[in-house]
Amino acid sequence: MGQFLNNKEPYDKYKTVMNGTFFVDKTEILKELIPALQQEQRFFCITRPRRFGKTVMANMIAAFFEKNSEKSLFEKLAIAQYDQYKEQAGCHDVIYIDFSEMPRECHSYEEYIGRIQDGLVRDINEAYPEIAIDKNEAVWDVLSQVFDKTGHKFIFVMDEWDAVFQMSFVTERDRENYLLFLKLLLKGKSYVELAYMTGVLPIAKYSDGSELNMFLEYNMATRVRFSEYFGFTESEVDRLYQCYLEQTKKPQITRANLREWYDGYHTASGERLYNPRSVVCALTDNQLSNYWVSSGKYDSIFTYISHNVDEIQNDLTLMFAGEKIPTGIQEYAATAPELKTKEEIYSAMVVYGLLTYDNGKVFIPNKELLGSYAAMMKKEQSLGYIYRLANISSQMLQATLAKDTETMTKIIQYAHNTEVPILSYNNETELSAIVNLVYLSARDQYRVEREEKAGKGFVDFIFYPVRYDQDCIILELKVDHSPEDAIAQIKEKDYALRFRGKTAEKNKYTGRILAVGISYNKETKEHDCKVEEI
Repeated sequence: MGQFLNNKEPYDKYKTVMNGTFFVDKTEILKELIPALQQEQRFFCITRPRRFGKTVMANMIAAFFEKNSEKSLFEKLAIAQYDQYKEQAGCHDVIYIDFSEMPRECHSYEEYIGRIQDGLVRDINEAYPEIAIDKNEAVWDVLSQVFDKTGHKFIFVMDEWDAVFQMSFVTERDRENYLLFLKLLLKGKSYVELAYMTGVLPIAKYSDGSELNMFLEYNMATRVRFSEYFGFTESEVDRLYQCYLEQTKKPQITRANLREWYDGYHTASGERLYNPRSVVCALTDNQLSNYWVSSGKYDSIFTYISHNVDEIQNDLTLMFAGEKIPTGIQEYAATAPELKTKEEIYSAMVVYGLLTYDNGKVFIPNKELLGSYAAMMKKEQSLGYIYRLANISSQMLQATLAKDTETMTKIIQYAHNTEVPILSYNNETELSAIVNLVYLSARDQYRVEREEKAGKGFVDFIFYPVRYDQDCIILELKVDHSPEDAIAQIKEKDYALRFRGKTAEKNKYTGRILAVGISYNKETKEHDCKVEEI
């Protein structure tokens, strides 16, 4: 066992994941990799947002192939049914490199890459003592020497290949040297039996020449292959949730909660995916929370939006209201300093998992991300009208609960008059987008649902209280109709059944049920509000 060659850490780490209560077997990816062994197309780079299981998969692949690993670890998993399982498991020399790791007190690229090169040469020297190896030789020369004398080949498993590009001490020249290092280590080398590499950023973002063009790249937004192996599918979450119900004394999470909070990502094939880390953490903790965002440098939404606030403001307002924005995707536009156009910005946000992309449109995938957008809107003054409306939203909620329709009308009218270019108010979609902003603070106390099926039809907004003794709110919007018409529709369609009677959630709501009608007259440019207890 060495630092990089046949290291036992991937095995131990994957075994730890397997021992977890909420484990999902993704070993069938090996059925796609094994046929590529020693083939020309044996170089794979799979990019996904952070926390989508890339490292777990890298550990699994290394643990499966590396010599002296215990085959029993995989005997009850899907790959054990594969006809080449016994032939391939535990039979290969595996070089595993986590490029996010650094030597102690690392201050230069030379120190960083020196750790890898020296460690590889040392491992090879220990594994092949019969070969006279010069420790000062380049690692690719040493590996070629081993192959020439023994015929042995190596599987390379490399995690976080792009980590070096985010290190503060790395210069542009260092980046070029790093790409050259990977090229010399892998390209055209007979000793490479398979190369499997993962990261967030695609290779082509940094390598626009021929350095690493032997790799086949697979991202989540535009490539279908390997889609099912990263993130959790509906059926996988169904199984995890059943396990959760069986093993949790007092379950606090519903299956619908998991879909609302952590679903919403899309593969190129159109399949919906859940954020795996967040699902596992929520079921383990028996609590819904924000587990994924704010866990890394590039999770800051404003990092991207700040590059072109003027053009993104209106789209942001609509996306926060649940709308999908048409755009193209350039998966290589993923480094903040170069972002200018909306398309580049949205592309980067998709790459980092802050937006999802499906059928030519981008949108906010789920409630976990929605909360981060809401926090940003209250914080970033440069967002202009979005910031101003978000910060009067607490007044709007208090006025609604107090049935203070005069204040409500003033706030809505202020929204209209405050340089909000989105507001042509030609339809209720635009009105609902602004209502989202002026009720932003309500999300701290309510689960706000839009276009919810209730009673005999659909209602624009339902505010489900976090506490069952709080007031419930049903809100209907009307353009060129009166707020009285809106409340009449609420009554006629029996929307209140969501909170009372046999269909009420858990039958526990004890607060008032408030019907709220908000209207806009396109001719007079005036708003009107009405609140009635029903």
